[in-house]
Order: sequence, then C-alpha cells, then structure tokens
Amino acid sequence: MRKLYFFVLFIAFTTSITSCIAQSVILKSKDQRIRYTGRINQTDEAAELYWTGSSLKINFDGTGASAVMQDERGENYYTIIVDDKVINTIHLDNTKQAYTLAENLPAGKHTLELFKRTEWDKGKTLFYQFTLAKDATALPPPDAKKRKIEFFGNSITCGYADEDTTGQDRGSAPYENGYLSYAALTARHFDAQYVCTSKSGIGITVSWFPLIMPEMYNRLDPTDPTSIWNFKKYTPDVVVINLFQNDSWIVNQPNNPQFKERFGSKAPEPEQLIKAYKEFIKNIRKVYPKAQIVCALGSMDATKAGSPWPGYIEKAVAALNDKQIYTHFIPYKNTPGHPSLKEQQAMADDLIAFLDKTVKW
Repeated sequence: MRKLYFFVLFIAFTTSITSCIAQSVILKSKDQRIRYTGRINQTDEAAELYWTGSSLKINFDGTGASAVMQDERGENYYTIIVDDKVINTIHLDNTKQAYTLAENLPAGKHTLELFKRTEWDKGKTLFYQFTLAKDATALPPPDAKKRKIEFFGNSITCGYADEDTTGQDRGSAPYENGYLSYAALTARHFDAQYVCTSKSGIGITVSWFPLIMPEMYNRLDPTDPTSIWNFKKYTPDVVVINLFQNDSWIVNQPNNPQFKERFGSKAPEPEQLIKAYKEFIKNIRKVYPKAQIVCALGSMDATKAGSPWPGYIEKAVAALNDKQIYTHFIPYKNTPGHPSLKEQQAMADDLIAFLDKTVKW
C-alpha cells in the first residue's frame, strides 16, 4: 500500500513538471504550421527573407506570440498583423533575439502575420522560430488564398518614401512601408496571395545600380546570381509589371556611370527600348504561360503628358500579339518625389478598377 502511495505521488509530480515544461509551444522555421509567402529560402537553421512583402503567418489558440529573428544589418522593419489588423511595427537588430509580436490578446483563436515592409537592399533577415505564449496551442496553418498576384516593379512598388511626410523623399527604412504600397493594397483588396519582385532604382535597360530587372527577375536571393528561384513554387493568376520609370531618367544622362556601362556614349533608340521591354515580357510569359499580364506604368513622370514611354510599352505589347497581355497607365501624380501614402492609395484604386473590368480570377 505504501509503495502504491509513493507511486501515485511520483506520477503526480512528474505530470506537474511535464505540464510546466510544455507551457510554451515553439514552431521552428521549417514547421509545417507556418504559412510562408514570397521568395523565401529555407536552411536547416532558419528561413531567409529578402524581398519586400515576404510574409509568415500562423494560427494559434492563446494570448500572444514572439519570434526569434536576426537581421543582417539591423535595418529591416516588419509589420505585425493580428486577425487582419495592423497592431505594430518592429525594427530588427543585427543580433539574434526574441521579439514580442503580440501579447495580452483575448483568449481564443488568432491569426498572426509578419510582413517585411522594407526591401532587399536593407539586408536579409533570418527567422528562427515562433514561440507561443504559455498554455497556447498551435493550430493548422492558415489556408492559402485562392487568388495569386505578383508585381515586378521599382521604388514605387516597394513603397519607397511613402511614409516621409517632410517632403525630403527619404527612402531609408523608417520611411519605406511596402505594406501600404499600391501593390500590397491591391493584393489585399482581391484577397490574393502577394509576391513583390521589386527593387528601388531598377529598370529594364538601365538602373541606378549595376543590375537590371531582366538579370534579377529569376533570383531567390537577389544578391546572389547563382541563387535561382523555382517558378513552379508560385504561379500567379495575374502579373503586374510597373517598370521603365528609371529608364526614362537615365537614358537622358550620358554622364551617368550606368548609362556609360549599358549604352556607351549614345542613348538607345526607341526601337532598342521597345525590343528590350518585349524581350522581358517574353521571359515572364515563358515562366508563367497561363498568367494574365498587365504592363503598367505610373504614377510618376514617365506617364506625364507628352511622355513617349507609354507608347513604347504599347508597341512592345502589340508586337507580342498575346490576348492575355494588357497595358494600363496610371495618371501622373504631378507632385514632387515618390508617391505618398495617399497617392499610393490612389494608384491602388486606379489599378483595382482596371483589374475589375479586365482580368478573370
């Protein structure tokens, strides 16, 4: 009888210890209960995030969650969304540490999303794990959204300087919010999965740095020419391409180092520009044979009255003779600098109206 008594005490004690240990649920980076969206690399230790709009999403039953992350240079910002509402923004450090994402939530089921609002020139982020608040339960991953959209673009699509209200047009990390770019707004309007293959300063024939979109559109890690993206992992219904704004400036600057590198001493003729655009669209069509492609431009001065750039795009698209490729030009905003938050919303409204009447999901 005495042995039975001590056995019962032992079971009770070990059950209590096990209960204490099991209070926090950890979801490592490769946990199947995490829904990733974007061109994200998975190593044995961590997920590597580069591109604007890359996101991680989980479902759980509990009151909060944290994440262990490390930023390459300590420049990236992430938007935290709980139950489809933005609750905070976090600025990452270049040391590995835990970040509180949400706490003191009402008990019950919640969805939490981390959204990378800054672009890849700010460095990559390593994501190691989610840790749920004690007594929380991890749930199956959020369902994948049925609609899929991808944007190829430049600073406008990245949300460069959209939160700089001083007029200085600063695109450094605190003032860049890709979550509120016209592209992300459009994707959320249609409840679509969102991938943003974009970089500030990039063009199709020339950029403000030594890389053009035809050379990087197929990369997983945008800084590594040997890191190739598998296009079969994400097949969008709709592709929106908003490029040529940077080309429109640099082709008129013969002293620009990238002008010299790409063109020598003579600016490209319209036929060269049209051909280059057409070849890029052919590359996109090759990897996405069934997608509906929108060749857009705007809302900076490449679409102002008298600009030849919309015409170049129209000629390139016409030459492709593809009924699933459309053109759409967002009106010139006629204000200095990059689009503000208000102007990004106006762009989204314009594009949404066009997609509503044009594409079939």
